Amino acid sequence: MTTMAQFEQLDWEKQDGLIPAVVQNHLTGKVLMLGYMDKAALAKTIETKTVTFFSRSKQRLWTKGETSGNTLELIAIDSDCDNDSLLVQVIPNGPTCHLQRESCWADGKAHPFIDNLASLIASRKGQDAKSSYTAHLFERGTKRIAQKVGEEGLETALAAATNDKAELIDEASDLIYHLLVLLEDQQLGLEDIHANLLKRHSEK
Repeated sequence: MTTMAQFEQLDWEKQDGLIPAVVQNHLTGKVLMLGYMDKAALAKTIETKTVTFFSRSKQRLWTKGETSGNTLELIAIDSDCDNDSLLVQVIPNGPTCHLQRESCWADGKAHPFIDNLASLIASRKGQDAKSSYTAHLFERGTKRIAQKVGEEGLETALAAATNDKAELIDEASDLIYHLLVLLEDQQLGLEDIHANLLKRHSEK
């Protein structure tokens, strides 16, 4: 849903003219914040492509980032099955939380295990090579890490070619792990991959 005409079916009266709006990072899926919109806030959001809420404390329209500069660039809006809440997908320009955090939920990770794994891998960088396999990989350097990604990629492809699903799961897991190590080695992260995929998709 992208136009005001399509939002006329929303149940505006259920909560006295306000609709809760859950804001989600379009690149990572992470939930960033919760706000409320009235019809005017929704119309301004759609018109300007910058997320605007109705502030219940200020009793006026409030564009996120109007003082901090940490705006939310609108990508898409959709309503839930009961037409009484909104999911707002955005590209955040800076921290969303007033505490200068990415999300108003301190642990609001979109992919908790993968995010935690990436953080754990990063923490191993610079540690004693004898303390863990990851630290050992970092000590061996970029060429060895890249070689491992190549090896695991080949083994993943072979598992798929032989239709060995159990082996495919194992090898794909190894591939993802070593790819995360390589990204960290190169001072990159999954958010960089997300951004590139979005750019490619938007250019098609």
